[in-house]
Amino acid sequence: MSKRGTSDLEQDIPEAKKAKMTNDAAANGAPAVEIDEDLHSRQVGHGEVHRGLALCTAHEGAREGCDAVHAARMRAQGCLAPLPLPQLAVYGKESMRRMATCNVLICGLGGLGVEVAKNVILAGVKSITLHDRAEVALRDLAAQFYLSEADVGRNRAEACRDAVQELNTSVPVTASTAELDDAFLGQFQVVVLTDTPLAESIRINEFCHANGIAFSKADVRGVFAQVFCDFGPSFEVLDVDGEEPHTGIVAGITPGNSTLVTTVEDERLEFQDGEEVTFSEIVGMTELNGRAPIRVKNCKAHSFTLEVDSTSFSPYQRGGIVTQHKGSKTLAFKPLAQAIQEPGEFLLSDFSKLERSPLLHIGFQALDSFQSSNGRLPEPGSEEDAAAVVAVAKSINDAAADKVELDEGVLRKLALTARACLNPMAAMFGGVVGQEVVKAASGKFHPLHQWFYFDSVESLPDEPLPAEEVAPLGSRHDDNIVVFGRSLQKKMEGLKVFLVGAGALGCEFLKNFALMGVACSEEGLLTVTDDDVIEKSNLSRQFLFRDWNIGSSKSSVAADAARKINTAMHIRALQNRVSPETEDVFNDGFWDGLDVVVNALDNVNARLYVDSRCVYFGKPLLESGTLGPKCNTQMVIPRLTENYGASRDPPEKQAPMCTLHSFPHNIHHCLTYARSEFEGLLEKTPAEANAFLSDSEKYISSAKASSDAAAREQLEKVVEVLVTERCSSFEDCIAWARRKFQQQFYDRIAQLVFTFPVDAKTSTGALFWSPPKRFPSPVVFDKSDPAHAAFIQAAAILKAQVYGLPVPDWASDAARTAEVAAGVSVEPFVPKENVKIETDPKATAAPTDIASHEDAVIDELINKLRGALKDLPAGSQLTAVAFEKDDDTNYHMQFIAGFANMRARNYAIPEVDKLQAKLIAGRIIPAIATTTAMATGLVCLELYKVIQGKPVEAYRNTFANLALPLFAMAEPIPPKSFKYQELEWSLWDRWILEGDLTVKEVLDWFRTKGLEAYSISCGQSLLYNNIFPKHKERLDKKMSELVQTVAKMEVPADRNHFDVVVACEDEEGEDLDVPLVSIKFR
Repeated sequence: MSKRGTSDLEQDIPEAKKAKMTNDAAANGAPAVEIDEDLHSRQVGHGEVHRGLALCTAHEGAREGCDAVHAARMRAQGCLAPLPLPQLAVYGKESMRRMATCNVLICGLGGLGVEVAKNVILAGVKSITLHDRAEVALRDLAAQFYLSEADVGRNRAEACRDAVQELNTSVPVTASTAELDDAFLGQFQVVVLTDTPLAESIRINEFCHANGIAFSKADVRGVFAQVFCDFGPSFEVLDVDGEEPHTGIVAGITPGNSTLVTTVEDERLEFQDGEEVTFSEIVGMTELNGRAPIRVKNCKAHSFTLEVDSTSFSPYQRGGIVTQHKGSKTLAFKPLAQAIQEPGEFLLSDFSKLERSPLLHIGFQALDSFQSSNGRLPEPGSEEDAAAVVAVAKSINDAAADKVELDEGVLRKLALTARACLNPMAAMFGGVVGQEVVKAASGKFHPLHQWFYFDSVESLPDEPLPAEEVAPLGSRHDDNIVVFGRSLQKKMEGLKVFLVGAGALGCEFLKNFALMGVACSEEGLLTVTDDDVIEKSNLSRQFLFRDWNIGSSKSSVAADAARKINTAMHIRALQNRVSPETEDVFNDGFWDGLDVVVNALDNVNARLYVDSRCVYFGKPLLESGTLGPKCNTQMVIPRLTENYGASRDPPEKQAPMCTLHSFPHNIHHCLTYARSEFEGLLEKTPAEANAFLSDSEKYISSAKASSDAAAREQLEKVVEVLVTERCSSFEDCIAWARRKFQQQFYDRIAQLVFTFPVDAKTSTGALFWSPPKRFPSPVVFDKSDPAHAAFIQAAAILKAQVYGLPVPDWASDAARTAEVAAGVSVEPFVPKENVKIETDPKATAAPTDIASHEDAVIDELINKLRGALKDLPAGSQLTAVAFEKDDDTNYHMQFIAGFANMRARNYAIPEVDKLQAKLIAGRIIPAIATTTAMATGLVCLELYKVIQGKPVEAYRNTFANLALPLFAMAEPIPPKSFKYQELEWSLWDRWILEGDLTVKEVLDWFRTKGLEAYSISCGQSLLYNNIFPKHKERLDKKMSELVQTVAKMEVPADRNHFDVVVACEDEEGEDLDVPLVSIKFR
């Protein structure tokens, strides 16, 4: 495909206040574009933005440069957020730069087209042109969220252009009805067709294929969909999967005709046979360092074999890093006309439907043929039209070289529902196709090669619907009625739904629910809750929000936006976290009144809690989550499936404390330690000092009461910040920063190598500095080193913030702060004998010397603090600096990145730029709009099944990875069931006992079931156990009384029961897990 360059100006402008900047366009004869230093304080309206664009495009030769400067200007003015970090974590800077050179044409602005446009503009391409000649019809509102009843009769592209533009004002959006001729098509690097006849699609594709323009064609027909991609005869995929290259630390190399490499056992190797690897940092067998990628085989957890003869290589001594080599891949695509006849392999989504894709390949051709012949798609409920489509499919199949077995039932369903564009299908495929556009624009991820067919026939009613049931009503929901019938649509409108979360997933769900008609009758109600407020970084994916919403409640703003999509929607927005602390808000009556719960959460603990509530109250839970291009959905259906908490991911592996403090071997360790030091020096210690300043005697009493090493260490930090290292001027802050540099990057390291010299050995005789340990070296401060200067600058400015000191203007010059720092006198390092340095990976705290005179040391520290109080004004407080990753002007990331890179330099670990540091230290979760849209579309298809009470085999859990692309759909796992005699139960069961029962009556109830109950507990309290003689006195007491007197639990007035856990034995004395027991005493 063709490429167009762009300027890198936008990368630098937010961080540098430059008086003037010009772009390369001036060198080409275009007028220079100036950016003045006051831009960041100006407010620019949308009209001015578009006028600026018009001026740029008037000089076509300068267009690329002007667009780049325009984007930079927008960012400087605050009209455009910086590149979103979650998206950067997925694509990286280079991919996003390539996207910014890509002009995209999207044809057909129905439900699918607008979903593609939404996802593409949020990704950040150069420009988008929306092309459509159709007028808005009322039925479009079933899937097109940027249209309203007032738009009926307008051009679809023009009607939604402004709303699409609002999503990202740095990407120009144009509406067009122009002829799709060669001159028009030649302006674009990517063309997407929806709702376009096959013959026209073939014509357009031929031009695109011949001219290096990436091409995608997609259609949604009821619960069926088709996607085709053609990125040309030779398309280079720069990064096939987007994953970081796997690495390993070499422990040993055995030379031979095939070279055996072993690695340390800290982490399992992820190499696969046939992959290629490269080596670095090997001592001894240096012939492997920097060698061209070498193929591996016999890959195991901690070893592999190289396909290289190393018999003549130098002997291996120690060390080395092995890294997976990720090369590019070139793909050849067939043009559409050829691919119709020779489709090749189809991308599968559901392995229970292996023959479905070839069938739908024929079916979609038959639909197109019917539409071409009749000027329309089949009429809803028309068996005659359905039969005609089946007949056409048979003739196409008969003429095909590779015939398929035709399932007439599936073809009939395709024909009967083809007129409808369902929102869940549009949302899902808007994500799929949007991601293919990004792949074409960036070379990031493996494209679809070339066909993808999908269906969700399991969502359809089990029995054929009569014609009157699917006849349109002349309403916005006609497309839903065409597929599911009027009765099911009425149920949809009467649903009582609880949506937990109004972030990225929540915004998509609210849009989908509004279009589907959820809670749009008087009986229906959608409750959405989120305790968070909107931040600038949210705007790249949480598409219902705009910059003027920043600081407002997510749930309230999202609810208002959903009402604008469908004014009939009954929606209630709350700002409560769903947790045990809010059970007075989300009480029994609330949960009992729900029909379905939908999670849109971003953390496991919250998901587990909502899951437990749904199990307790027997409510369906529709669960989903995303991570970069990956998503999963899980259906939790009462009595049919296991619950979310039935399976857990293994916990993330944490680096040992000793690794972070003394033996880091990768940049993640350095960044984790750097953030910990930031929080300790600039947030926790000032906050601790404030606690002392607020009530010194109370603080001192608490310290004396503890009188341990931890109390001493905390006091030492408070003494440092208030006494020994207290700063009264900015120059003092620079001196403090210089001493911290010396302490952290020279003295600590010098002491470490003094304690453990390079030839040190362990108690077993092995070299102490064996992999994964890296032997460090101290860093000497150099005022001319920009990295040293940047660290000093950030540390000094942040220290000044702690004390509320004015920062002089010259502090913005890192070189000048470094010059001042160079004049600070630092004590020369003197090694200490018998220093304890923790080397045990299992240790959780640094070693301390617990001296017999600990109390005396604490008393001395307290006396220093009391002395400091005399010199401080009454009411003095420090400022605790809380880490904020999203503000590039606050020096937080400059401090952390500088700290981490100096530490990396100590250990000869590759350093990272500030962006990479921000992604790691800021713990940015990779996220993109395409995956979010796809996940919510998949979930909403399952909602139709919930309403109909489908059996478990109709539901689908999905794992998908848009990067590969890969889809894996499967039936949910049934819950584990238990049987005993006539009893059968699962986690979904709760045994309810009626009446204000005594302990004896509860035990008797279990005996009637053949079970011997020997223990009853409530919460953390034991109400009864037969091994305690005194508990016999409780047999005749009411359970409700024991709950109050023993468990100290007050049952809320609006709750008619309490829960107890009963431990039982069967007749043979074996323990038996029984369900939770509810005593309904009121």
